[in-house]
Parts: sequence; C-alpha cells; structure tokens
Amino acid sequence: MIVPAEVVDYDPRWPLWFAEIRGRLAPYLAEFQHRVEHVGSTAVPGLAAKPIIDVDVVVPSAELVPTAIARLAAAGYVHEGDQGIAGREAFALPPDAVHYHHLYVVVDGNKAHRDHVLLRDHLRADAADRERYAARKRELAHLLTTDRGAYVTGKGALVEEMIARADGSPTSGGPGRTGA
Repeated sequence: MIVPAEVVDYDPRWPLWFAEIRGRLAPYLAEFQHRVEHVGSTAVPGLAAKPIIDVDVVVPSAELVPTAIARLAAAGYVHEGDQGIAGREAFALPPDAVHYHHLYVVVDGNKAHRDHVLLRDHLRADAADRERYAARKRELAHLLTTDRGAYVTGKGALVEEMIARADGSPTSGGPGRTGA
C-alpha cells in the first residue's frame, strides 16, 4: 500500500474509514478490555490532512499492552516498538489493510494518549487553531515526498503549543509527539 504523501481538504469519508478499520480490528480485540479511538487530523471535521487514519487502541493498564500487541499481530499487524515516543506502541499495516492508517496501542491517560486526545479535541473546538494548523501542514506538504521527518519536525512546535494550551500547561516548544 502506498503511503499518502499530500495534504488534502477534509474528506467526510474519513470517519467511515475509521469505522471500517475499527470493525476489522474488533474480532481480534474482543477478549480484553479496550476501546478504539479515532485520533489525528482525520478525526477533526474541517481540517486539511494527509488521508491517513490515526487509530489508538486504548487499554486500561500497561499489563494489557502485551496482550494487545499479540492480538494485533494475529490480525497481521507488525509491531514496530515505540518509534521514539514512550507509551505509544506502533504497528505496520497488514497486507490486506483496507485504508492506509497508523495504528498505536496506548494506555488510557498516559502522555501519548493524552497528547493525541488533547490535540484532537482542541482542534475540533478551536477554528482559528484548526486553520493555523492546516496552513502549517500545507506549507510543509512538499516535504512529504522527500523528508517526512522534516515535515513532522516542522509542525512540532505548533503541535506542542496547542497541546500545552489544551492541557493548561506552559508551552514546551519541544519536538512534535503526534502523527497528526
């Protein structure tokens, strides 16, 4: 599956794609407590984004992370570790993935999970920041075909600022922690 390398206008099909992905995961995750959340830019109505659905499988405790990893492996996903973001286990897609997506396992309320939810919910509620973020992503979109890391880094300070504001914390200005 080819990784989407462009920023496009919001597509109302994205929540439907998420629902389809969640439905395909359901049989593999049914045996333990969890929830599946749509996070990232495609979860924000009206926000321009890469057409990549970000999905968090949220478990209530760290003890369930190995179970979630094993169940997702049974579904064909390949565990890729935390990719440098503590508390967020990432996965490569199975060959039969229906839509390109990023899949993560997080513990409910840990920093990785909070950052995803805080940014998503902030952007849903704040039209001015939603536009600022879309403008930054469009400005950096040319990097998606040559240097994805620079794309993520280029929006990192703005992401951190928005997460800090949403959390009521001082802005840290550090590197971005979400794939949104």
